[in-house]
Amino acid sequence: MNLELRKPDFENADRDHAAQADVSVQANESQTAQTQNTLGFWANEFVAYPAHGVGQIIAIEVQMVAGDSLEFFVIHFAKCKMMVRVPTRKAASVGMRRLSDPATIEQVRRNLSQVAARARANWPRLIKECEAKIKSGDIVAIAQVMRDLYRRADSGQNYTERQLYATARDRVSEEVALVEHVSEEKAVLELEGLLTGRSGRTA
Repeated sequence: MNLELRKPDFENADRDHAAQADVSVQANESQTAQTQNTLGFWANEFVAYPAHGVGQIIAIEVQMVAGDSLEFFVIHFAKCKMMVRVPTRKAASVGMRRLSDPATIEQVRRNLSQVAARARANWPRLIKECEAKIKSGDIVAIAQVMRDLYRRADSGQNYTERQLYATARDRVSEEVALVEHVSEEKAVLELEGLLTGRSGRTA
């Protein structure tokens, strides 16, 4: 009896297993690519996230959570040195979006060039409105906060005004810089130049 004929072919079996694994990986990659394309966000893309400003998607991961397979965007926020994992299926509901197009950036500039809205007597309500605009992630609304809270350095801004203004300025300038491929410092100078150059500025 020829025992060699009955000897398991481990070498071929390994090749077959590897081939099946390759097919499985390709299928998973294809499924992930379709998911990415459907959602409109891709790895390495910069996105605007209402809670933290502009961040970069550094990976798209699948993790097991309570027995379920969940896909996450892993977003790095360089300015605040923070990493956030956002479930892909919740990205839209939390307000995550792609960076603004040039037409929206021009709308931002128009807003900054306009006369500031007069402060209401109800200061707590005004603060809440400004906070809500910043949290919305809408760059046009955030630019309105910049416009309405901008003051001269010697105008005696209170602490809350300064904090809200700085947050709004940083959110807007960071996004403008990325969209227009300029430094953030240059974006800040240009945007604040619109504020100082407008006429009829309110105190």
